Amino acid sequence: MPSLTIGSHTFTWGERTYVMGILNITPDSFSGDGLLFSSPANGLISSGAKRSRAAAGQLAALVQARNFLSAGVDILDIGGESTRPGSQPVDAEEEKQRVLPVIRAIASEYPDALISIDTCKATVARAALSAGAHLINDVWGLHADPELATVAARAQAPLVLMHNWSKPASVEVRERLGKAYTGAEYENFLEDINRELMESVSIARSAGVPDERIILDPGIGFGKTRKQNLELINRLDEIRLLGFPILIGPSRKSFIGYTLNLPPDQRMEGTAAAVAVGIARGADIVRVHDVEMMLRVVCMTDALVRPWKSQPPLGGLAGEK
Repeated sequence: MPSLTIGSHTFTWGERTYVMGILNITPDSFSGDGLLFSSPANGLISSGAKRSRAAAGQLAALVQARNFLSAGVDILDIGGESTRPGSQPVDAEEEKQRVLPVIRAIASEYPDALISIDTCKATVARAALSAGAHLINDVWGLHADPELATVAARAQAPLVLMHNWSKPASVEVRERLGKAYTGAEYENFLEDINRELMESVSIARSAGVPDERIILDPGIGFGKTRKQNLELINRLDEIRLLGFPILIGPSRKSFIGYTLNLPPDQRMEGTAAAVAVGIARGADIVRVHDVEMMLRVVCMTDALVRPWKSQPPLGGLAGEK
């Protein structure tokens, strides 16, 4: 696969695994890491309080971005709409109000930082790219808003296309473990995912997005059962045969919680296992919450599965050679 250059950043696929850090500018993230405060239960809040909450969220995002960049993250993924099972949609104007100030602040403070906008809306993506974002991460693979492909093509922005079979009716809720999809049905699991990913690719191509700017995400946790998610990670190499770089996002997701019987804030080890196996099966980018810890997992896994490549140290004292 040809390498991808975004500004001063070059991604040489197969050389190493790249890390995308999650910044959820929402009050309702499934993982509990949303950087906006929830509104009062009665819904009554003054305009001054709204501005104060927004400012606090922006500051929290800037601090988290600084920590991620200091740890060595490759991409900051900024999203203003929760994608947890059963979450309520956010309109484009609200989404822009959440993410644009954060993107502008990070782009101003850290001009070399690579920023991704996590959205399925063309208007949000267009505004985010103008504010300083560099690539688009669409969890609906252009099926929610095909115009998003035109936005990417005109801006020459890379585009992450995710497979998504989410249906609110198939959500199960368990105390401590949160929500998960339980009712997804496929005729041929991997074949169906590959076919639908290539349908997303066709939409992107038709709009003028070149193949070298397309990244595929099989959609771990989106419209798939616990068993299906485990199978998907273990068979990731079959998706990589499509010929595109692969991004996976297993971080803290419910299939880990349901496997280990653990809530979101106790899923780091499960995430590490999913990340490591995903890399061994061909993942090129991993999208994670716990950046510092997962960077170590990525570095160690790369050293095991890509021993012919030089592995950059993460810091600290030099060890054995």
